[in-house]
Amino acid sequence: MKITDLKTWVVANPPPHFGGRYFIFVKLATDGGTEGIGEVYAATFGPRVIVKMIEDVFARFVIGADPFKIEKLWRNVYGSGYNLRPDVSLMGVLSGLEMACWDIIGKELNKPVCELLGGRVHDKLRSYTYLYPSGADRGNRVYSDPDLAAARAAEYVELGFTAIKFDPAGPYSVYDGRQPSLEDLERSARFVKQIREAVGTRADLLFGTHGQFTAAGALRLARRIEPWEPLWFEEPTPPENPREMARVARRTSIPIATGERLTTKYEFARVLEHQAASILQPALGRVGGLLEAKKIAGMAETHYAQIAPHLYCGPVEGAANIQLSACSPNFLLLESIHTWGGFHAEILKKPVHWQDGYVLPPDAPGLGVELNEQVAEANPYTGNRLHLEMSQEPG
Repeated sequence: MKITDLKTWVVANPPPHFGGRYFIFVKLATDGGTEGIGEVYAATFGPRVIVKMIEDVFARFVIGADPFKIEKLWRNVYGSGYNLRPDVSLMGVLSGLEMACWDIIGKELNKPVCELLGGRVHDKLRSYTYLYPSGADRGNRVYSDPDLAAARAAEYVELGFTAIKFDPAGPYSVYDGRQPSLEDLERSARFVKQIREAVGTRADLLFGTHGQFTAAGALRLARRIEPWEPLWFEEPTPPENPREMARVARRTSIPIATGERLTTKYEFARVLEHQAASILQPALGRVGGLLEAKKIAGMAETHYAQIAPHLYCGPVEGAANIQLSACSPNFLLLESIHTWGGFHAEILKKPVHWQDGYVLPPDAPGLGVELNEQVAEANPYTGNRLHLEMSQEPG
């Protein structure tokens, strides 16, 4: 079997854009007619540039390759251009293409990918959602108003969620890390207190910062929110220096989570070596693909660390997250975009099965989802903005 063709889509994610402005999907075809889909989560360049990167990697390393030879493909791409180091854009491209290969493999063998990576150990996956504004919240006040946030969290718990994530600490900036202001500290403490009072012990609280603070600043914030026992303190410092994040981990009772901006086993190994986090959050469209994420989960097991795959992307990356989670003994939580409805359901022929706070892994072969190509074609993204953008002024 050989890979013969590539197709890409840059799909606009309609308002309110939960999961990003657009999704980048790929499809690989083989000489036997089997096709596989993947999703690239590369946010460092405009989408048309990313598509050119995908086409370049495909032409150099993927066309004519055997999709079953994942390790060989991975090493060839990882080492391209005398590289052999974690490159976030290249790894995003590789992740989507590798994901599509696994989809082909699963379809050829008539097995879900999780059954080919050790076998399913979880029949249902506990999920969480970010605290998103409702349709009536025109000013997105849920991100700044603790009363509104608490009411919204209670709504999610009534739906069945047992964990809620939120980030009230202020806008993240290209100048981070910084010290939180007294206003940031007070607002953050109010959010945690009022959401805890609204949901009681029915839901875990997941506190995010998007790497905004110095270690000293993160510790000041951690002390403020510790009394309400969040399940995790996410990315308390920027991702470049796990030694500094480890300073936070050593001095707070809140478990540290990190990983959405990291790629490959090498970057995650440094997090584990420095004991910077006990919860790892690989994003499957960026980290290097499914097999790389499985290796990371295995490394984490030896440190008694858990995995909670990150999702701020489309549902094909989400489907890969589900396959990894289902076969990983140290799985903790799965990020959902709400209940996988709206456009995340429309872009698939059959939506992800979310029920009472849990995702039910599919029995279908491969990734277990099929892209609705008609919807993808009908919603092209024509802009050139980045998938996510930070403030370019100091916080």
